Amino acid sequence: MKKRDYTPLLADLAEAYARHSPKSRAIHERAEEVLVDGGSHSLRLIEPFPPRVVSARGAYITDEDGHSILDFWQGHLANILGHNPSVVTAMLARALEEGVGLQTGFSDRLQAETAEILCKQTGAERVRFTTSGTLATMYTIILSRAFTGRDLVMKVGGGWHGAQPWALKGVDYHTNSENGFQRIESGGVPLAVVDKVIVSGFNDPERLREHFREHGDRLACFIVEPFLGAGGFKAASLEYLQTARELCHQYGAVLIFDEVISGFRFCAGSAGSLYGVQPDLATFGKIVGGGMPQAAVAGRADIMNLAGRQSGSKVRFSGGTYSGHPGSLLAAKTLMTYLVEHEAEIYPYLAKTGQRAREMATAIFEEEGIWARCTGDGGDVLPGSSLFMIHFPYDKDTELERPEDWSDPTNCDVILSHKVLDLALLLEDVFLSRSHGALTVAHTEADLDRLGDAFRSAARRIRKYR
Repeated sequence: MKKRDYTPLLADLAEAYARHSPKSRAIHERAEEVLVDGGSHSLRLIEPFPPRVVSARGAYITDEDGHSILDFWQGHLANILGHNPSVVTAMLARALEEGVGLQTGFSDRLQAETAEILCKQTGAERVRFTTSGTLATMYTIILSRAFTGRDLVMKVGGGWHGAQPWALKGVDYHTNSENGFQRIESGGVPLAVVDKVIVSGFNDPERLREHFREHGDRLACFIVEPFLGAGGFKAASLEYLQTARELCHQYGAVLIFDEVISGFRFCAGSAGSLYGVQPDLATFGKIVGGGMPQAAVAGRADIMNLAGRQSGSKVRFSGGTYSGHPGSLLAAKTLMTYLVEHEAEIYPYLAKTGQRAREMATAIFEEEGIWARCTGDGGDVLPGSSLFMIHFPYDKDTELERPEDWSDPTNCDVILSHKVLDLALLLEDVFLSRSHGALTVAHTEADLDRLGDAFRSAARRIRKYR
């Protein structure tokens, strides 16, 4: 295995960052006394400590040390208009003044109005709201198992569908596992559950056919992202999704599109619609929440109705305290309406700036003597993309087509992309998460120039230690 020792570089970066952000460091040390690792979401807790944010607007966050940090993480990729866009915050502020927005425990017209938008823009027949993508994907799997009466669930290696039992297998690449994506990712997960999970390959139609031939009569569902998110920012091929649709129909399995990341990102609707492939169920979150904790399960009425009285509430997708939260629904309705009305302006801009970010990252690192490749483009179907993820292959000609390629530490320098680069960029007051991010409407050409300068400075820091 190819490996570089970044210990001295990481130590130097950590020391420089501690000097750069002493107040964030102090708050982190205080937080560690009462919070696990100092916070409530592992991905946010970068080492040696994360910036502690006091405000956010547009493309920027401000931390406790007064730094104005150019942010491409943007609320876990949820903020397509940037942080705290006035189109949403003004509506929420007015509603709160009028006594609407906090939890009531009752239903209101917002639920119907928001669901109508989601159905119209995605082709779904029924919707039920929940509060996170993790819960949404879990409910789709429960619905599928109940609908089919089958026990097996299939996903792809590298696919992330939240921290729920059927999703905690085949997420991270492990060099000592068959195909790299066969390991259970968490202690405490019932083996009786994860043993029922089949891990297939992303953008591999033939492997998918093999799995259906072997397991098809027991498969309850196949869950897949039309645009692979955390696993590497890669668009599915048209052949792959069409094959998935055909096989699910042939074998009687439920096709689930996880659109928590891709929904409303490439158009004012589902990515599936751009492929001309309609899933049986789909999950939505992130962008559709308008910056509030909002997610949804949407799909065929005959499957969704298993959660309703018509079927005797066969599936206990009954909702939690904050399902259908008024403030979250108001933000969701407002944001989705805005995206529909401004679709012709928003998405071409995001495609243009995303393309520039990807090209710039590759060019600048290679000019500085570091081979770099970016995933995140829209592929052959999606009309451009605001997303970018930087990988560092050891060899210039390495093919990067599937999660196995960029996740394998013998192919790509994963320590550089997952740890070193983020910290080097923070010293330039630019934030990425594990070398990936997204452009928003709030990011300007000047912001992209600043990102390019930060890439160059980071590359020169790194180059001294290679």
